[in-house]
Amino acid sequence: MNPVRNLWSYCGGIFDIAHLQEQIAKLTVISESADLWSDPSKAKVVMQQKSQLEAELGRFNDAESRLKDFILMLELAEEENDVQLMAEVETDIGAFCEQMSIYQLECFFSDEMDNNSCFLEVHAGAGGTEAQDWAQMLLRMYYRWAESHKYSVELMEESVGEEAGIKSATIKIDGPKAYGWLKSESGVHRLVRISPFDANARRHTSFASIGVYPVIDESINIEISPSDLRIDTYRASGAGGQHVNKTDSAVRITHMPTGIVVQCQTDRSQHRNKAIAFDMLKSRLYELELRKKKQQINNIEKSDIGWGYQIRSYVMQPYQMVKDLRTGFEKGNVAAVMDGDIDEFLRVGISAKIAEMQHSVKDSFPDC
Repeated sequence: MNPVRNLWSYCGGIFDIAHLQEQIAKLTVISESADLWSDPSKAKVVMQQKSQLEAELGRFNDAESRLKDFILMLELAEEENDVQLMAEVETDIGAFCEQMSIYQLECFFSDEMDNNSCFLEVHAGAGGTEAQDWAQMLLRMYYRWAESHKYSVELMEESVGEEAGIKSATIKIDGPKAYGWLKSESGVHRLVRISPFDANARRHTSFASIGVYPVIDESINIEISPSDLRIDTYRASGAGGQHVNKTDSAVRITHMPTGIVVQCQTDRSQHRNKAIAFDMLKSRLYELELRKKKQQINNIEKSDIGWGYQIRSYVMQPYQMVKDLRTGFEKGNVAAVMDGDIDEFLRVGISAKIAEMQHSVKDSFPDC
């Protein structure tokens, strides 16, 4: 059987087009209601959902159309015995299969927030300058990954190290399915290298933690009591000169019942920073409740960032290797990984979750 036909048959099987069309039809009726915009928040959610579903359907239809074109061109090449056309079509099919393998994984994005944008936090572990430099390297890695996938990135907050690197930073990665792709990156990342900050050129091990949280839209109601919050303002850090912030515009919000702290200094307006920080807090609280429901709470944020919590190891000396400690997948080109080439790690991680889910279903329903 043609591998393209086989792959598309599988994707079509797990992607319920009839249900998708039914959802779009329902949202279309709601969007055409005369009183929709009497509640702007609800209207915004409806229009966003409708636009997102229509984009998914358009993506499916476009891929299906391309598949039909490939089949026709292959048949034509065979009839005409056109070797050059056959080679061109095979090359195009290879690229198409690569796109479909990504689409296939995205079809399994089942969590409520998987289609949303996300906040990504980086925190340096113990180790001073070495760990802070590692945290900045990771931040750059995710910047480059996001940019290569046409996501927009906005720096929400950054605490610069005394000598080099960063103590912490938060960025917003804006684009469809950003959370679905990156949520498995949460955890501790370990670096082994000869430190550029050590005059004796000794090998050092450094740690930094990554936290990924979905951007919460208006359809999710997160209740936060004002009495549970401590709100502090401070002067935003900067490089100095004419651009240094001379007012206390940066905002830090502490949710006292959970100990969650968020901060934002992206805007010159204190009110704007407060609104963004509040959105970040809602995202963190939503993620916490989601993990509680799944009974997968870990204590990374409340523990030392170090041994025992690593999800990935990056070794630069004495050999070159990046290894995911959950799946065993490894890659020798460390420079490429640090330049944002982490797609294979993301795909392997998602595939492992899919296999785990399918195994769980099979155990629960052995006769199916």
